[in-house]
Amino acid sequence: MSIGVWDYLPEYEQEKEDILDAVGTVFASGRLVLGDSLRSFEQEFADYHGVAHCKGVDNGTNALKLGLEALGVGPGDEVVTVSNTAAPTVVAIAGTGATPVFVDVRDEDFLMDTAQVEAVLTPRTKAILPVHLYGQAVEMEPLLRLAAERGLTVLEDCAQAHGARHYGRPVGTFGAAAAFSFYPTKVLGAYGDGGAVITDAPDVDQNMAQLRYYGMDRVYYVVRSPGHNSRLDEVQAEILRRKLTRLDAYLERRRAVARRYEEALGDLTGDGGLVLPTTAPGNDHVYYVYVARHPQRDALLKALEKKGVDLNISYPWPVHTMTGFSHLGYAKGSLPVTERLADEIFSLPMYASLSTDRQDRVIEAVRATLREL
Repeated sequence: MSIGVWDYLPEYEQEKEDILDAVGTVFASGRLVLGDSLRSFEQEFADYHGVAHCKGVDNGTNALKLGLEALGVGPGDEVVTVSNTAAPTVVAIAGTGATPVFVDVRDEDFLMDTAQVEAVLTPRTKAILPVHLYGQAVEMEPLLRLAAERGLTVLEDCAQAHGARHYGRPVGTFGAAAAFSFYPTKVLGAYGDGGAVITDAPDVDQNMAQLRYYGMDRVYYVVRSPGHNSRLDEVQAEILRRKLTRLDAYLERRRAVARRYEEALGDLTGDGGLVLPTTAPGNDHVYYVYVARHPQRDALLKALEKKGVDLNISYPWPVHTMTGFSHLGYAKGSLPVTERLADEIFSLPMYASLSTDRQDRVIEAVRATLREL
């Protein structure tokens, strides 16, 4: 049996009783949408981050899109972000009618190069959207300073960084609002789709409440401003409530998996070969994915596949190179670090329920393959 980068079944076996109880609790409640489970999860998720408000939505992409709209972003605006990210980050920006503007990432940790942001700001810039990538935070102080000086807003993309901290502070608490995804692969994953937006601003929270519910303000049929149908359902909310109590334990297990990789593969790094992840200053990494680099990445992955280890690339195609965003006019070579990383990065298996035995098989296969290259 091949080993992939993610598998929810071991976790389900460990937590089956609680997961099925969560489903039964909702089905017996008489309320399947916008009920007590969602309200409780929203309060508990806000409390976990030390903020005042949370609104659950149907997926992480809509968390970003509605979050931007709740902050006033719309047609004619520009939003600064990165191309080394999952496409939904940019799809969400485009969905508001705004234009994505890209800066490159840093070679050492793959995070937004905040030193490049000021140069791309224009009178049309409305927001900065940093992506806390792979499990750790973007350097936030320069972005917050620029936002304050230029009258911009900041929406944090926290889809890959549940529980991560930046200088002791939870990600998602730096900007005006933050968007999360609860897609099953995430650090805090549902058993289906889901997302949320957290904020300390009452007006942003009120905007979110309307935007996710057709644009209605409490009273059904009364639309204040056209919105969306984007609600986190009760079953997913109740499952997430249960899993939120275990989030810190998941984080510790992920860090333990990362330490084993570092200890077992660290001697193979250097001399233009394998590069393991680094943690940026001030960050507590949660390792949503464990992204390494190798100049012969494609040959490495092909050889590992023959050994029963089927790895992933996050991400093989930078967003600015995709045909769907060719109208933005980014030529090949315009984001050199991002483009170089796309040819070299790959993800090793990383999830809280990854067994030591399976990880050892991955490590053994990687070591053997690197000796063969």
